[in-house]
Amino acid sequence: MHGPASPGWLLVALCAATGAYCLLRMRSGVEEQRRAAGGEALMGFGMAAMAVPTAVFTPPSWAWPLYTAVFGAAALRALWAARTSAHHLHHLVGAGAMVYMAVAMASSTGHHGGAGVPLVTGLLLLYFTGYVLLSGVRLIPVTAGVGAVGWADRPELARACRLSMGIGMVAMLLTM
Repeated sequence: MHGPASPGWLLVALCAATGAYCLLRMRSGVEEQRRAAGGEALMGFGMAAMAVPTAVFTPPSWAWPLYTAVFGAAALRALWAARTSAHHLHHLVGAGAMVYMAVAMASSTGHHGGAGVPLVTGLLLLYFTGYVLLSGVRLIPVTAGVGAVGWADRPELARACRLSMGIGMVAMLLTM
């Protein structure tokens, strides 16, 4: 992504840590939570890879079509899963945003500055800003469950991860 290196590295660390925790959540005893965690891990690691500052590493030209294909497939999977769970609509928007950013970055290779369509970028910024605010409000009343709960089944940590990825998405869209 375009932008200064220091915030870029912070975004990489945030997204990679979120992706790693989502991998831990895939060990949950709840099937729906495992499925959601897998998609969120893909999103976290994909965002981390895409956020590496271009001053440090410029991805090869084949990376952007690869991102587009991977997140396009994730969007199709989220669309299919949305039949039974509204939460997957958010995954659909997130995967679609990743496809949008990958296409925009591919078209801006060798150029500086934003490459996205301002209207699409603005709509995605509005959506993810709203998502971050709503996620933050939902996080406040969550308390840890009674008794020992494994790392994979902590609802407050899952919500914090979703909040982190939403913040990361806002930051990435701002650099477009």
